[in-house]
Amino acid sequence: MLKITTTSVTAPPPHISPSPSTTTTTQKNLLNYINRRHLLTALSISFTASHLSIPVADARGLFQMPPPRLTNQYYLVRAGESEFESLGIINTNPVAKTSVDSGLSEKGKKQIVKAALQLKEMGACDTGCWIWPSITQRAYQTAEIIAAVNKISRSYIVPEYSFLDARGLGAYEGKNLEAVSEVYASDTISPRNKPPPIDDGTPNESVADVFVRVTQLMSILETQYSEETIIIVSPDSDNLTILQAGLVGLDLRRHRDLSFALGKSDLLISAAYQLINNLPLLYTNVETHQFVPEISVFNL
Repeated sequence: MLKITTTSVTAPPPHISPSPSTTTTTQKNLLNYINRRHLLTALSISFTASHLSIPVADARGLFQMPPPRLTNQYYLVRAGESEFESLGIINTNPVAKTSVDSGLSEKGKKQIVKAALQLKEMGACDTGCWIWPSITQRAYQTAEIIAAVNKISRSYIVPEYSFLDARGLGAYEGKNLEAVSEVYASDTISPRNKPPPIDDGTPNESVADVFVRVTQLMSILETQYSEETIIIVSPDSDNLTILQAGLVGLDLRRHRDLSFALGKSDLLISAAYQLINNLPLLYTNVETHQFVPEISVFNL
């Protein structure tokens, strides 16, 4: 477990690389680590405490990335392995998102049971929580498992119809999952680069396109709820990595550094939840591509 405390964001807008004139030597050295845990640690060190005194009312206007603070506690969860993913096939066409093949595989169900038990152990829903999943089959099934394990009524599951759709990969639709590496290589050049288009209705979304969607989602959540616990369930990793990059002010070209394994969950806690006493790194294992649910914590 990685527990990182941050208090305010001083980095430039997430879609623009930090200016050399304003980036300290320490920041430059720390950001050389592309490992997810070191990266989040580095970002936390660059923040100051100036925004802790901002009134909640001032923070609840038009939602901007990165925000001065969050008014709710958020858990970010990537759905478990789907039937398509078990076959090694890319499937991002929203037309198929409610199909049986977009649902959890047997392995995916086991992944999410483990993640749900971790959330329960952390007390994620001890005082109640809202679960916001994409209506993509595997994400909604993930939400149902989390609700069942944490004894949360299904009435607290709020289906999200578009903002949490899996990133549309255009002409990569139907290709082998390994081909996604080409998309991520393009992402590192510019967040506005799109995958090649296709005529079957699959969107070809850039990182910037997804950034707009997740910003709109956060705007809704931060205005609709206050001091609540919300579990966001995404069918893919990109929604969550781009969201986290935006929240901490990371250059969007580096969103992949925050990659979510299948069935993995992360926790974001607002500045109202003081966890400053637990700054030391608690992760003991290195990042792997194994489908092992992990949880990291940082404050915003």
